[in-house]
Amino acid sequence: MEIYLAKTQGFCAGVAFAVDIVEQALEKYGPPLYVYHEIVHNTYVVNGFRDRGVVFVEGLNDVPEGERIIFSAHGVPPAVIETARRRKLKYVNATCPLVTKVHNEATKFSQKKYETVLIGHRGHQELIGTSGYVDPKLLHVVEDEKDLEALDIDPGAQVAYITQTTLSVDETTRMIRLLKKKFPNLMGPPRSDLCYATQNRQDAVKELAGLCDVIIICGSPNSSNSNRLRETGEKQGVDSHIVDRAGQLDMRILKGKKKVGISSGASVPRVIVDELVGRIREEYPDTRVHAFENPEKHIVFALPAV
Repeated sequence: MEIYLAKTQGFCAGVAFAVDIVEQALEKYGPPLYVYHEIVHNTYVVNGFRDRGVVFVEGLNDVPEGERIIFSAHGVPPAVIETARRRKLKYVNATCPLVTKVHNEATKFSQKKYETVLIGHRGHQELIGTSGYVDPKLLHVVEDEKDLEALDIDPGAQVAYITQTTLSVDETTRMIRLLKKKFPNLMGPPRSDLCYATQNRQDAVKELAGLCDVIIICGSPNSSNSNRLRETGEKQGVDSHIVDRAGQLDMRILKGKKKVGISSGASVPRVIVDELVGRIREEYPDTRVHAFENPEKHIVFALPAV
């Protein structure tokens, strides 16, 4: 058996940014420490923090007045920040800087009174947060081509688009192309809203698909970018699976396979990948592992004061 590790492994800079903020706050203030929603969508990370006294809440009313709270990497709408201020909560915003970039674009488009098409997955925390920065009268959320066709916007209106950062690169490119056909004067962000980590990881899975006969993605079920990686592998015609932890891997999927590709979502710690490699090696002791240099290793975001 041969294992090929995708060149992108471990936390992306945005996840490392959010996780480090919680680490610093825990060290400085101790538990209980409140976090609004899961800090990142990874079971291992969330459970690890929960064991150390972090309390994850779905509503600010669950946080005692005057306590300290951290907003997750996915971002929150302005109304949540306003509620935190009103309840005298001491808050730190751990929103990924690349998501904040999308919030700023949304604000500018609304200030200019542009009808704004937001491409993303309904119900995802990032989309909920970004929606709050768009004037509700100008907001149009589209998830797929059917939503796009159903858009009810005056043909003479000025139209702009923004996107969730963790979508399929290929699907989003296609959606934007269709939008431009529908609205020839469509405005967009100066640079793609899809984050570099999303692009890099999907490209890395495509590379694995050219080498391997099965692909395993390490990622949690609620992780958008991890699920897109599995879909990317499938679309390349390679049998692809997603596992939260190494123990969940059904070893039967490796039967008859010779080359296994392993990738991981942007919120997956490297230890999960190492555990998976170890589990496969237990079953196939002569396994050789091929690793590549990570193109993201020098990308970091400066931390705010906590």
